[in-house]
Amino acid sequence: MVTKQFSGSPEDADLMRADSLAREIFSDIANKWAFLIIETLGDRTLRFSELRKEIEGISHKMLTQNLRMLERNGLVERTVHPTVPPRVEYTLTEPGHGLRTIADGMCDWTHTYLGRIETARRRFDT
Repeated sequence: MVTKQFSGSPEDADLMRADSLAREIFSDIANKWAFLIIETLGDRTLRFSELRKEIEGISHKMLTQNLRMLERNGLVERTVHPTVPPRVEYTLTEPGHGLRTIADGMCDWTHTYLGRIETARRRFDT
């Protein structure tokens, strides 16, 4: 995987540029599973199996991929406890909590406009 390196230039943070680091990061985190994982973790520390039980419809593979991506981007911290079998726990980091604030806003937006969106969909589909 080729990853753009942060150079400190304004272009790195420009989402309109195809080669920006910000767009790469945005692409990573702007998916339903990432937001659901972040919302589910919230202020808690959870094990893999607990996350999987709480996020209806997520497969083992998708949860694994998204947790790795969130960890790589510094949004989730993974702690392995040296037990048999190993106990692995996940918790949000400070940047993860910052993103959770955005996710909370998106959830609030959804609750506020769900009825209007459903009406618009029905109108469009007929």
